[in-house]
Amino acid sequence: MSSFRILLLFFFLALLGCRSNTETTRSKPLIVATTSILADGIQQLVGDQAEVVSLMPPGVDPHLYKASVRDLDLLTQADLVVYHGLYLEGKMTEIFEKLALSQPLIDVSKGIPQEKLIRSGPEAHSVDPHVWFDISLWSAALAYASEELQLWQPTWKPALQQNTTTYLQQLEALDQQTRTQVAELVRSKQVLVTAHDAFAYFGKAYGLQVYSLQGLSTLSEPGLRDLTTLIQVIQTYRVKAIFAEQTISPKALQAVARGAAEKNQVVKLAGPLYTDSLDAANTPAGTYLGMFEANLTLIYTQLLP
Repeated sequence: MSSFRILLLFFFLALLGCRSNTETTRSKPLIVATTSILADGIQQLVGDQAEVVSLMPPGVDPHLYKASVRDLDLLTQADLVVYHGLYLEGKMTEIFEKLALSQPLIDVSKGIPQEKLIRSGPEAHSVDPHVWFDISLWSAALAYASEELQLWQPTWKPALQQNTTTYLQQLEALDQQTRTQVAELVRSKQVLVTAHDAFAYFGKAYGLQVYSLQGLSTLSEPGLRDLTTLIQVIQTYRVKAIFAEQTISPKALQAVARGAAEKNQVVKLAGPLYTDSLDAANTPAGTYLGMFEANLTLIYTQLLP
């Protein structure tokens, strides 16, 4: 057993011994969600019945995230932990396995039909985790979370059902708006070029071709061949704008833009798009609805002929 695993085991054993004392001092249950995107969704469901905290601050890339001692403390003190699954929080898989031995967890990806998932290979970790960019799939994930929350706190059932119905209606309205605007881009033969492969569900759901420089995880580094291929895409489709992302350095896309210019195809570097995180709280993109609409508006205005 590695030294990290030994430390992790002892840490959990020590903290589990003091959970009950901490719980008695709370006025509301504490729910910890791994990302700001997920925390916002869970908050919409539970309302003011619980304190919902995002483990990862806004602007953090979950693909690269490593839990700190403070994070382990927060997770073990939580009354409930909610996570995306599908290996989005890949470095935390072992932590979730340990937590499941002592406290309730919800993996929201279990609410999404397997046949709806996008895969790059047969391995479990080859599933694309960015399901929130298909609003219908994100709605299914949150509907499942609502059902699990009702099982966890049966007395919350009426409020949870009402909150869920209201929020799903808001998501449906945004879905219809997205379909209308993206259909206009498709008719204009536009394509979406981004920093990493986070928009495959968006492209599949709304019929827009999507190209990216990096793969599903930002752990991968683009090579010269990746840059060359993307420059060819920009030339072929006469792409007007390519999009940086909030959690990824724009340097590689800047190199793509320079390479396209050398081929007499001027392309604007726009963005950033929000992909794996919301913006800071109390900003226009500080909620899922606001983040999605901010992305949609940026894509629409930059690509519209």
